[in-house]
Amino acid sequence: VQLQASGGGSVQAGGSLRLSCATSGGTFMNGMAWFRQAPEKEREFVAALRWRGGSTYYADSVKGRFTISRDNAKNVVYLQMDSLRPEDTASYYCAGSINAPNTSAVRSPQQYEYWGQGTLVTVSS
Repeated sequence: VQLQASGGGSVQAGGSLRLSCATSGGTFMNGMAWFRQAPEKEREFVAALRWRGGSTYYADSVKGRFTISRDNAKNVVYLQMDSLRPEDTASYYCAGSINAPNTSAVRSPQQYEYWGQGTLVTVSS
C-alpha cells in the first residue's frame, strides 16, 4: 500500500492550495485523514473522512476553511485549503486505515496504519 501526497507550496495569507493523496496497492482504506506537523511541534489532526458513507471530520482550527473530499474513480483524497493563515504552515501528511476509526478516535494518528510522505505548505503574511 502506498500513499502519495502532493500539492504543497508557498502562498500568501488568504490564498488557497489543494493537496492530493493518491492511494495504490489494492487495499481499500475506509478511513482517510490529513495530519500536519510544524517545526518543533507535535503532529496534529486536520481532517478525516470515511470512504464509505462520506462522513467528514475537521479540527476546529480549520473548520470552515478546509474541505476534505474523495474521488472514487481515481482513489484520491483531496484537502482543499482556503483562507490560509501563517499558522497553517506545516508539512502535511495523508494517512489511511483499513477500518475507519470510531468517531471518537478519528483524530488520533495511532488509528492509521498507512502514511504518505509529507508535503510542505508555507503561508507567508
